[in-house]
Amino acid sequence: MSWPLINKLVSIDGSDRRQTRHHPLLCSISAMAAASVSTPRSATSEAMERTSQWVFSQDLPSDIVVQIGKVTFQLHKFMLVAKSGLIRRKVMESERVDLGRVDLSEVPGGADVFEKAAKFCYGLNFEISVNNVVALRCAAEYLQMTEEYCRGNLVQRTEEFIGQAALKTLPSAVALLRSCDAPDLLASAEHAGIVGRSVDVISLKACNEANFPTRSPSDWWAGELSSLSPTSFQKILARMKSRGAAPKSLATAIVAYVEKSLPDLLPLSAGALSSTPCGDSRTRQRGLLESLVSILPPDRDAPLPVGFICCLLRAAIFLGASAACRRELEGRASVFLDQATVADLLTVTLDYSGDRVVDIDSARRIVAGFAEREASAGGGMLYGAGFNGVSCSPAVQKVARTVDSFLAEIATDDELSVSKFASIAGALPKSARRFDDDLYRAVDIYLKAHSELDEIEREKVCSVMDPLKLSYEARLHASQNKRLPLQIVLHALYYDQLQLRSGEEAGAAVAGIREPSLKVDVSLIRENEALRSELAKMKMYVSDMQRGGGGGGQGMSGVKVAGSKKSFFSSVSRTLGKFNPFKQAGSKDTSNIDDGEPVTKPRRRRFSLS
Repeated sequence: MSWPLINKLVSIDGSDRRQTRHHPLLCSISAMAAASVSTPRSATSEAMERTSQWVFSQDLPSDIVVQIGKVTFQLHKFMLVAKSGLIRRKVMESERVDLGRVDLSEVPGGADVFEKAAKFCYGLNFEISVNNVVALRCAAEYLQMTEEYCRGNLVQRTEEFIGQAALKTLPSAVALLRSCDAPDLLASAEHAGIVGRSVDVISLKACNEANFPTRSPSDWWAGELSSLSPTSFQKILARMKSRGAAPKSLATAIVAYVEKSLPDLLPLSAGALSSTPCGDSRTRQRGLLESLVSILPPDRDAPLPVGFICCLLRAAIFLGASAACRRELEGRASVFLDQATVADLLTVTLDYSGDRVVDIDSARRIVAGFAEREASAGGGMLYGAGFNGVSCSPAVQKVARTVDSFLAEIATDDELSVSKFASIAGALPKSARRFDDDLYRAVDIYLKAHSELDEIEREKVCSVMDPLKLSYEARLHASQNKRLPLQIVLHALYYDQLQLRSGEEAGAAVAGIREPSLKVDVSLIRENEALRSELAKMKMYVSDMQRGGGGGGQGMSGVKVAGSKKSFFSSVSRTLGKFNPFKQAGSKDTSNIDDGEPVTKPRRRRFSLS
């Protein structure tokens, strides 16, 4: 378009310019600006105040009004059409010869950004920074301020700044990408290629810093990434992975990002929350947490510390996150459960104060998930291998010890039901434990803390352990433990009797060896299993005697019949001895041992709180 045509479109008044100072339109603008001093400033008056200095200095009446939402700008056509292809086209295509109003409410960045673009059209200086260059670049694209209409136009100027300044350092590149996340700029920034270039530069510089740090601390780059939105952060992780970043580097970035995003809900050390989020804050944190969990890379790409995952899971439970979010975290925790500690499982189970059990099901699912993964992997656990012949991996044995210690920690909670206690202990198969000493300790603590349980409930609690897999010290303690059901005590006593006789037979070959930890022949164990039915009958017999104490004049206290010449255990031993195929004439007879004789307890380990 030629300048004569522009002059025709804008209809410049040929009168003396000194007279334009008294132009009615300018007088009305000045009056509106003066009125804004005494009344609350509106968006319109603010825009007029911002533009009054550089618009009125032209000494020309404004001939076009640009509408940006609720804000209007009184400008000059010839200054805008010289650099904006969009405004030029609107003026030329208008049915009116003298177009007086243009609606540009869809310009990216809104009124503030359009003001800078208008200043550029007027040749005025303004500051371009990493915080506004994206908005300026998108607005210039929308207004068609390209080289086609003016050399060195706004699109070219903003591109030079992005390439020569904004993408030169990691912090400035992160700030550039962060400014792209504005809802009204994201689509335009994607179209202009700013997002893609920013992601490439940031991922490259982050990988270089992870491998060859240039400042201290060495993970400073991860802190820079933590200011990004979850979507942008996911793009950076994916690009770093494609560049061959180490899994440890990805995990470092994720931990730093989550800790900065949810600082109050992810204390890595125990402690109560400083303040409880509520309302909108809780909803925002829940949405942010679910977004973070959804963008986590696979475990093989970025193996996160299991303690960190447990902290995330506790936050998800506290915020009431979706079931999918919690299941994802539980699955990740189960993968690395062999690296977990008792404190990690307590993190999931207890509240932030550490005083109350709030979620036991998550811990059960974590343990069960680990057991299923080990079983499906093949070779992790061999089921049915037989007592003292269990074959399981060191990882499974470590998890079993961790779970048993965890149960001992939560056993004293008043709200811990029998079924939930048994579900945690039974999540691992019994073949996962070579000895049940730690599990017996947890059972004993639970029975002592829940003394109101009846016989059936106590039997259910004790069903999670195998009395025949207790060490000598534990069996000795169990034989005197009045909290245990009678059947468990009988199992422990009878096994000791079998071990004693087996030890005497082995003494003919190795003199002086009486340690009952010798391996028992498989056939002996099978026969012991066959005697379980006899023990059950004996238990019914004892129960009948307890109920009939008033009629027969006999009563029972614990496991001893008051007033009886022969102790109950003596009769059981004599009865069961008939089924023992290893009994010889020279075997030691224990039937006459008095129940009241004190038993010296080895001072090796404490298995009970009593």
